[in-house]
Amino acid sequence: MKNKKSPTTNEAPGDINISPLIDMVFILLIFFIVTTVFVKEPGVEVDRPSAANSLDLEKNVILIAVTDQGNVFYGGKDYGISGIRSQVRRVLAGNPNYPVIIQADQNARAETVIRLVDEVKLAKAKSIHLSTLAR
Repeated sequence: MKNKKSPTTNEAPGDINISPLIDMVFILLIFFIVTTVFVKEPGVEVDRPSAANSLDLEKNVILIAVTDQGNVFYGGKDYGISGIRSQVRRVLAGNPNYPVIIQADQNARAETVIRLVDEVKLAKAKSIHLSTLAR
């Protein structure tokens, strides 16, 4: 007589083992979670001015918005000029090379934008940029 392997009682002869497939799905899920970039949006829409010259920056940035009423938003909250320094300093503690991008409304007062740049510099930001619309 020949030795034939009999199927185990738990497994039918035509079943497919999907354990490796599930393992691969979990590995891909972990990969995409780890490599995802999280950027905290300023939380307010501003009407940015256009510029003839612009360049794209990296994804990990600090976005600060200035409205035409002079409000300063970061992460959906209005911190004002005086409260933004501590927020920028807190984020820069994790990575001091994050660039700061200021999205100023085209009707915002220049005085407000300059004071905001000064506050960001006092928070020890190494790179400060103004956001514009490309033509």
